Amino acid sequence: MLFNSWIFIGLVAITFTLYYQPCLARHQVLVLVLSSLTFYSYYRPVLVLLLLFSVGINIVSSYYVVYGPRRNRKLFAILGVVLNLSILAFFKYSPLLAKTFFHNTGSVGEFLVTMPLPIGISFFTFQGISLVIDVYKEKHIRNTDIVPESFLKHSKQILFFKGFFPQLISGPIVKAHEFIPQIGVKTFANIPWESVFKSLLTGYYLKMVIADNLKDFTFWISFPYFQSLASLDLIVCLFGFSCQIFADFAGYSLIAIGLARLFGYHFKNNFNFPYIALSLRDFWKRWHISLSTFLMEYLYIPLGGNRKGVLRTYVNLMIVMLLGGLWHGAAWSYAIWGGVHGLALAIERVLSNHIHIKPSRAMNACKCLFVFGFVTLAWLLFKLPDFSQVLQYLQCIIDNSTIKSDYAKLTYLVLYSLPVILYHCIYLFKSKPSFGKCFRYEYVIYGGMLFLIIVNSGSAGAFIYFQF
Repeated sequence: MLFNSWIFIGLVAITFTLYYQPCLARHQVLVLVLSSLTFYSYYRPVLVLLLLFSVGINIVSSYYVVYGPRRNRKLFAILGVVLNLSILAFFKYSPLLAKTFFHNTGSVGEFLVTMPLPIGISFFTFQGISLVIDVYKEKHIRNTDIVPESFLKHSKQILFFKGFFPQLISGPIVKAHEFIPQIGVKTFANIPWESVFKSLLTGYYLKMVIADNLKDFTFWISFPYFQSLASLDLIVCLFGFSCQIFADFAGYSLIAIGLARLFGYHFKNNFNFPYIALSLRDFWKRWHISLSTFLMEYLYIPLGGNRKGVLRTYVNLMIVMLLGGLWHGAAWSYAIWGGVHGLALAIERVLSNHIHIKPSRAMNACKCLFVFGFVTLAWLLFKLPDFSQVLQYLQCIIDNSTIKSDYAKLTYLVLYSLPVILYHCIYLFKSKPSFGKCFRYEYVIYGGMLFLIIVNSGSAGAFIYFQF
């Protein structure tokens, strides 16, 4: 069920109406759970069983980590993490195993390659892992604040935590110690309407006007269509895809944040203007923040982080980025994408330790353009999961310089990409006293976005991160 579909708007309207009925105040969590299960079961109802099975694993393992025999705490924690990862590996990576080891042939290969990919499995699996580890380490909050003694109450809370529909499909990845303490009765009077309005309107604008229009032009990056494009067209299409993937995923995250606030829950920001980053390290602190912090907290630091020497630091960095790449999809190109970023981060770390350049506006601009260019080029591995096609695309940029460009197509690509650039520029300049006066008229900008959503939305398409 797409966030930008009428049936979803209807589901939210019905849920909202029931949720804030005074007579149902004690049952608000149940209302959201039922709505979330309806949302998840819209396309493939049978996959709700997998979600419930995953929830069940986390309910039992986290409960017995806290209230089971003390000598078995570690065993239950390990079982909880292993079972979560096993479900993710089986359903998400079976096709990759089939292609790699069975060549899609034979009974085993055919079975694995036809395995359905449950939507959102990467996100709700990571949330389950955060729950089990949090209660085992008791690092952020007391166990009893996350896991109540009542097994029934605990079950209801975990089903809500993992299934809450705004973040169920594509995040942000919400951690147990951040979400569960928020569970309680919410009131209509406490809805932060301005925040909800701005998040939803900006999110829908980025998705429906920018991303959905750009996708009709970046389609030409696909194989074999890119082979007939001019070199300039190939470069601008890649630039457009970089803007599209940001608008698509940042748009989704803002919609999810706005919807959660509508029902009284707070999600942390998932994007912090990543295309103004001055380094790749800075980029990963700004892009998909919930995933970056999850990998840092639950993988990089447990591996030793940077505490076990220089060589181990770089090894840990590469492991995290390779696994982060594979998390995005069951194709080796995603692992290569993660490896490329990991290698670049390692090189950047070495250079920053030995070369010190005096900062200036010109130098910062060069750094920003380099990081954006590197990240944009790497996005090609997302659009073309077959690595051989990526190499062909790069070869065509070199070979197709004599082909005439389609300037009408390029104009549309630039026009629909421009708001993403302006979005970042406004953030850069909004702290300036002279520029701050313009924010008195920000309602004009929001009015313009609403108008464009109504009159200039692109053809509806699934969110890019649905596949992850």
